[in-house]
Amino acid sequence: MQPPKQSSLYLGLMSGTSIDAVDCALLDCGGNTIKLLAAREAPIPATLRARIAAISQPGDNEIEALGRLDRDLGTLFATASLDLLAEAGLVSADINAIGSHGQTIRHRPPSADRTAPFTLQIGDPNTIAELTGITTVADFRRRDMAAGGEGAPLAPAFHAAAFAAPDRNRAIVNIGGIANVSLLAGLTLSAGFDTGPGNTLLDHWINRHQAARYDQHGQWSAEGTVSATLLKALEAHPYMARCGPRSTGKEAFNLDWLDDCLRAMPALDPRDVQATLAEFTAASIARAIGNWELRVDEVYVCGGGARNTDLMRRLYQKLAPARLDTTAVLGIDPEWVEAAAFAWLAWRSMEGLAGNAPQVTGAAGTRVLGGIYPAAGRSNDGAVISGDPG
Repeated sequence: MQPPKQSSLYLGLMSGTSIDAVDCALLDCGGNTIKLLAAREAPIPATLRARIAAISQPGDNEIEALGRLDRDLGTLFATASLDLLAEAGLVSADINAIGSHGQTIRHRPPSADRTAPFTLQIGDPNTIAELTGITTVADFRRRDMAAGGEGAPLAPAFHAAAFAAPDRNRAIVNIGGIANVSLLAGLTLSAGFDTGPGNTLLDHWINRHQAARYDQHGQWSAEGTVSATLLKALEAHPYMARCGPRSTGKEAFNLDWLDDCLRAMPALDPRDVQATLAEFTAASIARAIGNWELRVDEVYVCGGGARNTDLMRRLYQKLAPARLDTTAVLGIDPEWVEAAAFAWLAWRSMEGLAGNAPQVTGAAGTRVLGGIYPAAGRSNDGAVISGDPG
């Protein structure tokens, strides 16, 4: 029997440090262009969000909790994939593979822990493959880390493939829970790294004081006044002094750290703290771009931070005269860029192509990333498996 014709369609799944939803993107990786065909957001139920937050902190009986959460997240990711296919009028057989980033539970990169670096993302790919009937590629970060890299960020290679242009010096800024930047000198990916916190501190602070999941359009931060004293304390975080390659996470930037900073100074209005956190995010991004040896002509923002009007205003002021816009003008809505990146990384893995960029992560060389979990009834080469295995 001849193997079926390979599809050029890939699904990408992304659940970030904000733990708000699973982003699912359908990408066509055929031909010479990358085309986003459809996308949807699957909210993470509150009970599941609480379990993710709990397992992200040291606690009792972590192995039992981790195992159950791993399976439940795999089911959620599978459901999100099938729902998107139904909306797009497609079936599982139309898709070559799913690329699932998973939910990061711990990230201890070499730049933070040189003795025993590791990273862990959960959302069982076996469950995804079994429930969707689609080959699933997952666990992208650990191969890069095994090669001495940071394991993150991985999106810059996709940013270069999707957004680079001749004779243009561009910065692609992803503002999720953590912010990262990709620096593109024409068609060349020059550098990329996490700049520090994106939305994570903003989200947690407004949740504490207003029980809101996020600061819609940055309205609350826009009402406050930046505290120069607090800003100086935030910018004294050791991560801010590190050079790339570098990556970070909520292990470094969290409410406990913020509370430590606040205890060392007179009490501040919560709105002023929120304004200072927004300023900290914008300043750390602008500084990372400004420290590049080449002048950046254009900056394009993706991720949830692109919807934060106050944050975008602060970036505009700090990055002038460079053009500031979102990746929507380059063809991909900012909300779906990260999910699209993992669809693209799945395509790279299935084709036996490297997915990391050593100049970004610091790995010893390029590597094919991720483990491949074939759908039931198919081998890695796509051939149908028949007969009873015994």
